[in-house]
Amino acid sequence: MNLILSDRRIELPINNRSTEFIDLSGLQISNCIGCFGCWTKTPGKCVIRDDAVKVYPKIAESCKILYITKVKYGNYDTIMKTMLERSLPIQQAFIRLLNGETHHIQRAVAPKQATVIGYGNISNEEQEIFKQLVARNASNMCFEDYRVIFSHEDTLEQTVINEVTSWKE
Repeated sequence: MNLILSDRRIELPINNRSTEFIDLSGLQISNCIGCFGCWTKTPGKCVIRDDAVKVYPKIAESCKILYITKVKYGNYDTIMKTMLERSLPIQQAFIRLLNGETHHIQRAVAPKQATVIGYGNISNEEQEIFKQLVARNASNMCFEDYRVIFSHEDTLEQTVINEVTSWKE
C-alpha cells in the first residue's frame, strides 16, 4: 500500500487502488497526552478515540509513504507533528540497539520507501535542520530509504504530482 499524508488538501489524480491520500487538516486529531496507555493499557491502540486511530495503522502497513508538510522553524507543521506523535502505538515500549543507538521495536510495521516534501518559505538553515530531523526520525519510522524535497507553496501541487507519478515507473 502507498500512503500520502498531507497537512493540507491537494488535488491529486489518483486512480490507483493501492494509493491512499489522507488530508490531515480535515481530521480531528488530538495531541498525545503522554500517558503511554498505548503500551500498557491497550497495547498497540491509542486510548484517545479520534481520527488518529484510523491513520496510524495505515502508516504501519504502508510500504511507500509521502509526507507533505509545511516547514516551520525547521520542523513539521503542527498537524503533521501531532499525527506523527500519535502514531506511537505502532511502536512497542521495548528498546533495541540499531547501529549503536537505542530505538523502539516496531509492531508489525512494514519497511518504507519514504519521501518528505517540505514546503513554504524555508531558509537554508531551516532546510538543514529539517533534513537532520527527518534523518533522525527515519530510524524510528522504519524507513529503508528516504528523500527530502523542498518546494515553494505555489509549486507544491506540481511537486507532489511529479513524485506520485514517479511511483508508477
